[in-house]
Amino acid sequence: MPSLLEITGLSRRFGGLTAVNNVDLAVDEGELVSVIGPNGAGKTTLFNLVTGLDQPDAGRVVFDGRDVTGLPAEQLARLGLARTFQHGRVFANLSVLDNVLVGAHTRLRSVKPRLGGVPGLGAVAELGLALLQPAAVRREELALREDALAIIALFGERLAPRIDHPAYSLSYANRRRVEIARALALRPRLLLLDEPTAGMNESETAQMLELIRKLKEGGQSILLIEHKLDLVMQLSDRVVVLDDGRKIAQGLPDAVRRDPAVIEAYLGHRHVGAAVVAEAVAV
Repeated sequence: MPSLLEITGLSRRFGGLTAVNNVDLAVDEGELVSVIGPNGAGKTTLFNLVTGLDQPDAGRVVFDGRDVTGLPAEQLARLGLARTFQHGRVFANLSVLDNVLVGAHTRLRSVKPRLGGVPGLGAVAELGLALLQPAAVRREELALREDALAIIALFGERLAPRIDHPAYSLSYANRRRVEIARALALRPRLLLLDEPTAGMNESETAQMLELIRKLKEGGQSILLIEHKLDLVMQLSDRVVVLDDGRKIAQGLPDAVRRDPAVIEAYLGHRHVGAAVVAEAVAV
């Protein structure tokens, strides 16, 4: 059975620097695969290539049996690819609920009527547009709103009491949660999380771990970049390790953390025992 995501020979060069070098990777339906590696290993560049924010110099990306190499991000979103970013991105002046609803825009099927050509109508035009909306549009928007509220509820007291708060008023950790909620509103086939616990303290990281675990148990396919390797080892079905743009190891978490190439990449020398690398991946 083909994998949900299959990456073959993917490469990206920036002048004399090869950021991603002939990488192969696969994610099966319902699987959580983590991509780890030192800073500058090429992890985020790989995500950018998969999600259409950058174009590969070589290789293929196949999603759900379809070659999607180089397709724009919006088209990939419509196919069911959603992602978050290493440095969280939210719409600062929109409420928590509206931020999440933005993520559902690719699921809209009904077409709203448009009023145009009459300058200066302002609020009158907005009222007219609302009155002209077919019942199908209103039903669809209500369903998306209910779905957004259900997604926000996954984050419990962190987001639920703040659905009407503007995103700029939230803590850093809550803005990261809003970004993940927005990605989930797309109801993705594959969710790509780029360092979801970056900047979070120990308690916040533990809460994020439980959320990701819950998503995985619900059948969500996930490709994860994360530097907190204790979290990676707890959650991952498989781990892929990049160093200098190349894939240097892959496999079950326990096997990867004992791989000599991984030990060298993280610790900078070859002759380190398994106990030492186990300690290194627990920080």
